Parts: sequence; structure tokens; C-alpha cells
Amino acid sequence: MSLNKRPDDMERIVTRQLAEAFIAEQVDEVRRTVKDKKVLLALSGGVDSSVVAALLIKAIGKQLVCVHVNHGLMRKGESEQVIEVFREGMDANLVYVDATDRYLEKLDGISSPEEKRKIIGGEFIRIFEEEARKLDGIEFLAQGTIYPDILESDGVKAHHNVGGLPEDLQFELVEPLKLLYKDEVREVGRALGLPSSMVDRQPFPGPGLGVRCLGAIKRDRLEALREADAILREEFDKSGLANTVWQYFIAIPDVKSVGVRDGKRYEGWPAIIRAVNTTDAMTATIEEIPYPLLHHITARITSEVEGINRVLYDLTPKPVGTIEWE
Repeated sequence: MSLNKRPDDMERIVTRQLAEAFIAEQVDEVRRTVKDKKVLLALSGGVDSSVVAALLIKAIGKQLVCVHVNHGLMRKGESEQVIEVFREGMDANLVYVDATDRYLEKLDGISSPEEKRKIIGGEFIRIFEEEARKLDGIEFLAQGTIYPDILESDGVKAHHNVGGLPEDLQFELVEPLKLLYKDEVREVGRALGLPSSMVDRQPFPGPGLGVRCLGAIKRDRLEALREADAILREEFDKSGLANTVWQYFIAIPDVKSVGVRDGKRYEGWPAIIRAVNTTDAMTATIEEIPYPLLHHITARITSEVEGINRVLYDLTPKPVGTIEWE
């Protein structure tokens, strides 16, 4: 049987007990494979990479080197949470790279979504390569590959993995989650003690807010997006919608309209709320948010976020609209 094929008799990990048994099995397997060598992991803070990091820290401790690259396109507080959970909470061997300026300079004036994605992905590989070259004794590369990745792409993850590394930086792969579905990964994460805000985190694209700050990215609009998105997430948490809506976020187009603030006319951007439910991301339906909550979110965003003077709700299902705007 292929090493990348989930055995037909493999039990679904739906309880804490099954998750702990899986963890114990993988800890033994990783120790047998890695021995005294070092493992490198690109830790984004997403569900998969966070669970892999926690599992490998349990197995090999400081032999794991985590590299977290902040591309300046993270949601509010995400990089800080990675540092708090892993460096401070788990005593991880964590390399933190703040590449905000580097990314925003590369993205300056680029409005094509495809071009933005290429720059963001390509720059990540370059930074990861630079960090890898600074380290000695790395023989393994850990990845957060999960079973749907293998089913969808025949074992090759396009954006998430560091598949673009040069020939002289070839590592053996460590992929402890590669036979698990997403719900199982979350169960394992909970058993490893990761916070709910990380384990139950909604899907977030690799290019981050780069594909939600529509058109050419400017710092002021990017900051407005980050703040508005944080308000939306906070209000969804408070109302319980965070537990029932698959994905929700804000996009801000490079368009301004006239508004009124403090009795004066001023120009500002619209914040577009997107909230969808789906089982497979191939089709998606729109979440019906109660109007009082929409009014409350609108009032908060327009009064608290500099530069935003309108809030819109995207009512388009998939098809015809994709989940992300870009």
C-alpha cells in the first residue's frame, strides 16, 4: 500500500483518547526517524503547521527549528500569538522574521491578484531559504500536509509547502498529519494543548490579507482592513457565529466614496463583509447575519477604523462568486 494512502481500517480520530493514541504513535515514529538530527518547519500559525509544531516539540523538543515569517499580511495579533504559544508557552526553538517592509516594497504598485500571489509565495521561499542556510545540522523538513492535500494534488502542495527550495537544500520530509482529515487535525491539536483560537481557526489564504486588500496594496488601507477584520471576528465570537460560519472576513477595494464624519464630508473606503458556509469549498452559501448585529458591526467599524466610511454585505453565493474576491 502507498505510504500516502489512508488505510481503509484506520479509525477516525473523534475523541481525546484516540487523539492521544495517535500522538503517542507519531512521537515514537518521529524519534525513530529523526534520531539526533534537526528538523526545520515553516510555522505560519495556521491549524496544520501549529499542530505539527506542537507534536514535534513533544517528540524532539529543541531539535525542531520553527521559522515564522511575518509578511505584514497577517490578521491582527496572529504573529504575536505564534510567539506567545510556541516560544513562551512551549519553549520552542523559534526564529521570528519580520519581513513586513520587504514584502510591502515588493508589492508596491502591483494590482494583479495573480502577480501578488506569485510575489508573496516567491518571497516566502527566498526568506525561508535564507534562514535555512543560517542553520547547521538540518536534515529534515516538516510540513503540515494533511490527507485532503494529497487527495486534491497527488501529494504536492502548491503554495503551502516549501517546494521551491534549491537543489542543494533538499531535506527528507516529516509529515505526521498526512493521513488525517481537518477535523482530526483539530482533535489532535486540542489534545496537544493548543488554544481554541488556533485549533479552531477558520481557513486563511497563504497570501493572507494580500488578497483581501484588493488591487495595489497600500499601508493605510491594509491597516484599515486589519482593524476592521479584527472587529468582525470579535463580534462573531461574541455572538456565537464563529462556531457556525465556515469562513468570514472583510475585503476592502481600492475605491473611495464620500461620507460624513464629525459634521464634515470626507472620502473613505467601503469594508465588504463576506460570510459563507460550505462543506467542500467547491460551493458556498451565504450566512444570514441578524440585522441588529450587522448594524452593530457597521457602527463599530465606521466609528473605530480610520479611513472606512461604509460597510457592505456580500450576498453572492459560490457559484457565481468565488469565496475570496481575488
